[in-house]
Amino acid sequence: MTDPGSPTSVLVPINKAGWPFIAIFFAVAVVLGFIWQPLFWAGLVLTLWCTYFFRDPPRVTPKTAGLVVSPCDGVVAETRPRVPPPELGLGSDPLPCIGVFMNVFDVHVNRTPVPGRLAEVAYHKGQFLNASLDKASELNERQSFRIETANGKRVGIVQIAGLVARRIIGFVEAGRTLEPGERIGLIRFGSRCDVYLPQGIEPAVLPGQRAIAGETVIARLDGPQTPLAGRTD
Repeated sequence: MTDPGSPTSVLVPINKAGWPFIAIFFAVAVVLGFIWQPLFWAGLVLTLWCTYFFRDPPRVTPKTAGLVVSPCDGVVAETRPRVPPPELGLGSDPLPCIGVFMNVFDVHVNRTPVPGRLAEVAYHKGQFLNASLDKASELNERQSFRIETANGKRVGIVQIAGLVARRIIGFVEAGRTLEPGERIGLIRFGSRCDVYLPQGIEPAVLPGQRAIAGETVIARLDGPQTPLAGRTD
């Protein structure tokens, strides 16, 4: 068990994909400092932000069968049926979809919403519209995953690049068996994740709610399905 007073309980791990960028930001800060010293401090602030962006904190994922957890940190942008991207192989009918929008201050390491076999991974080149827009799901650059659970249910997750995001990084390949909340990829600098659920599954979150990757339950594949109603105070 980690001592709450130890450095490891305070320091958040940095994902290895971020270190090259952190080094570049710091090198630029040093060069700018030779030009004009105040520019070094501005560059150092940006370097600290870059380090913060690539943080990869551990998460406690519930392992109860049938739960669907959020693939990313952020705000639930929508919970309504959408036609899934064709590369997912989930058909052409609208499916329940939960979209979570990440801003540049959220953790951008993405995790699998359900355990199961990763049956499909597909990359689609596209535009870089604001990821909070509905049409971003269809038009933007994206990477799609189809996961098949042990009881045969299929769940899709789509990483969508945004206005600032210019690179989607995948950590896993098709054919792997994934554990609940396992890291599957990262999107650099602001983006969105959509989760496509089987027909008849109701979202367990509402637009405007905050979600935590690997921890927040966004739906349940088993048991009674009750539509949510809520309000904003």
